[in-house]
Amino acid sequence: MGWLWRYEDAAGAAVDAEGVATETFPTQADAETWIGETWRELLEAGVAQVTLLEDGREVYGPMSLQE
Repeated sequence: MGWLWRYEDAAGAAVDAEGVATETFPTQADAETWIGETWRELLEAGVAQVTLLEDGREVYGPMSLQE
């Protein structure tokens, strides 16, 4: 499965980010680089926070996307 970000609203409920694909990454570093490059797009798409998952297990989060 790999590493992926779960997109959430401010209350922690899962949301779909319209126009932003959910990607799976081979490493944690790849996932973290990607979120660093795309967090503004996610915020504009209605994502308030994200949680990092590895093979379905929560690694850390929620992490706010608010500046």
